[in-house]
Amino acid sequence: MDDITDMPFRELCKGFGADLLITEFIASEALNREAEKSYRKMRFSDAQHPIGIQIFGADEGELLQCLEIVEERQPDFIDINWGCPVRKVAGKGAGSGILKDIPKMLRITEALVKRAHLPVTVKTRLGYDATDKPIVELAERLQDVGIAALSIHGRTKTQMYQGSADWTLIGEVKRNPRMHIPIFGNGDIVTPQQALEARSRYGVDGILIGRGAIGNPWIFEQAQRAFRGEEEREVTVAERVRVCREHLLAAIAFKGEHTAMFEMRKHYGGYFKGLRDFKQFRIPMVNTTSLDEMQELFDKVERFYS
Repeated sequence: MDDITDMPFRELCKGFGADLLITEFIASEALNREAEKSYRKMRFSDAQHPIGIQIFGADEGELLQCLEIVEERQPDFIDINWGCPVRKVAGKGAGSGILKDIPKMLRITEALVKRAHLPVTVKTRLGYDATDKPIVELAERLQDVGIAALSIHGRTKTQMYQGSADWTLIGEVKRNPRMHIPIFGNGDIVTPQQALEARSRYGVDGILIGRGAIGNPWIFEQAQRAFRGEEEREVTVAERVRVCREHLLAAIAFKGEHTAMFEMRKHYGGYFKGLRDFKQFRIPMVNTTSLDEMQELFDKVERFYS
């Protein structure tokens, strides 16, 4: 979710009902070097509480060193990403790459818990590959070293984002009578009905929605409505255009026009998913670098579907 769950997008998600927010993940090494982009990723507004700053790394010293920098921003908790499967992260032993060395994972996590003045949470995966899914025992061991909550993505590291997320082991962790910390499930929740089913079937304390929210901040409101037994509210084309436009303008104010115009391309498919004949607008949207041109495209979309 790097370059996606930035401050402007989190603001939208919060407005549409997200209960808890987490920043983009931030490399401990980059924070210690005072990299400008990493410091920007830590920014959040007062309205975004409760929020956690998510960090990653493979070096215990680097991770411990960055704690003070993170805590100065006064988030509500610090989240350690032991789940990212991408090569540039996991290949260095960070993210889900640490699942090859559970003792190291536990040692670093415990050191961070002991040093931090804020609650420390962890996000991880079922295991490294199909032959090694130690999450039930690992969850207990992470709890024993003092983490405040655990989020579990229902895939292994080697699966990346392929296949379907397996929630059965997430449910087993939650049902373990020895577990007393909150357990959050993650993976393949892209509709409010899936969120309701996951909560009902597996009994998790919360559901993390990542890819399902790209260009779709309404999913949080819709999930909340599903939990309350209410009918799903239709999101009109006019509302899609308005919110997407607001998102783009907020991103430009936050990152500058060049960067925002490029990064927002990841969201357009979600904002206008399912609209007939949308290809005539999608192609120019993902190719333009001009805000003026994008504003004209927004106007054309609204007129075409009115």
